[in-house]
Amino acid sequence: MLDSVAALTGEAPRVLDLACGTGTITSRVLARFPDARTTGIDMDPALLTIARGSHQGETRADWVHGDLRTADWPALLPHATYDAVLTSTALHWLQAGPLRDLYRTLAEVVRPGGILINADHMPDDTTPAINEAVDAFDRERREKAAAGGSEDWIGWWQRAAEAPELADAVAERFETIGNPIDGDHSDGEAQSAEWHALALRDAGFSEARAIWASPTDGMVLGLR
Repeated sequence: MLDSVAALTGEAPRVLDLACGTGTITSRVLARFPDARTTGIDMDPALLTIARGSHQGETRADWVHGDLRTADWPALLPHATYDAVLTSTALHWLQAGPLRDLYRTLAEVVRPGGILINADHMPDDTTPAINEAVDAFDRERREKAAAGGSEDWIGWWQRAAEAPELADAVAERFETIGNPIDGDHSDGEAQSAEWHALALRDAGFSEARAIWASPTDGMVLGLR
């Protein structure tokens, strides 16, 4: 992802960390590009609290609380356009229609010549035997990890809710977004890399294609 940013936008990019969560993309961008400026936006107050705390005192980073499903979220950003919009394991929360709308909005947020990179779950339904084997392998690995005491998604949120530094933000998250313990991924859809590339071109990006893939995930780059 960051190699593509360097190749296509240079060594001092203005980056939008879309659905930033705890800000891990921002951390990597600022470590790789000392002259970068970043904006992280997310609707989750708990994850944004972690992001702000992890980057306390970092003057190159801004943080915005906003919902990408609304029409006016770009007005919350400190900059009108960005060299690169980066996102990871986030947009599968959206169904196809809202995601197409978001891509059209992002075509206005990314400057001409800038890029959008989406890394996410991107299944390929044309390979059912491969998919079944990989799913079984991953399921067995998760079961072994859980049996060995590894913390899962629900356990992480339970601990976050008990942490004094996060308790209020987690309570707000549970009230406004939902309780992960009850399952809050159910409304989303995971699309193939080919689907994302076509949707980006339809949205106004001049070029788009997959630049990385695993059996379950992919990364698609769109050039504005």
